[in-house]
Amino acid sequence: MSSMAREIMAFVLTTSGWVLVSSTLPTDYWKVSSIDGTVITTATFWSNLWKTCVTDSTGISNCKDFPSMLALDGYIQVCRGLMIAAVCLGFFGSVFALIGMKCTKVGGLDQTKARIVSFAGLNFVCTGLCSLTACSLYAHRITSEFFDPMYVAQKYELGAALFIGWAGSTLCILGGAVFCLSLSEGMSSSSPYPSDRKAFVTSGVSLMSRAAPQSQASHVRRPPPECISSSQQFDKNAYV
Repeated sequence: MSSMAREIMAFVLTTSGWVLVSSTLPTDYWKVSSIDGTVITTATFWSNLWKTCVTDSTGISNCKDFPSMLALDGYIQVCRGLMIAAVCLGFFGSVFALIGMKCTKVGGLDQTKARIVSFAGLNFVCTGLCSLTACSLYAHRITSEFFDPMYVAQKYELGAALFIGWAGSTLCILGGAVFCLSLSEGMSSSSPYPSDRKAFVTSGVSLMSRAAPQSQASHVRRPPPECISSSQQFDKNAYV
């Protein structure tokens, strides 16, 4: 697979992962109330990073935004910060990837474009790690409360937003790693001499090697013209 096709595939992976990570922020179902051990369910509780809601048996939902940011639990504040950082890093990574890809006409030389693409790949890897950490931290809190026998409040299960965030994080990390490999390929393919200059140097070396025997033959000592003329006269008198 050529480097250009590899970069296009990495861009599709990272962009898709960034879209999935961004879609988890407005998604409602980060955690859903568990119905384990209950026969009749009259209400369903669910919440995300911004609000908590309840849906009754008739399908009517009532939501309440978190009243204070400072009064929130610490893990929710950390998850908010990590997800916002992931979205921002993914945005800048997409911009740098468009500039540094070989299929675009901006970015300068191939060596410079390789560095830009590798920087974009680093942004996407950080995007995936931030989102992966936020989703895993939120899921750890849910599972620890669910399996704690001393926890008597409402227990929750993993929501759909967590699985979407994990999938998007995986795509961002894979695509970002492929982008980071472009730096080594760009540095190895680049040369301090252009291709035409290399051809000129090669042709010059071949011409010098061909001209070497001729120059050596030109330095061979020849007899003086007086000796040549006397020998020619001697040859003529020999036959008289």
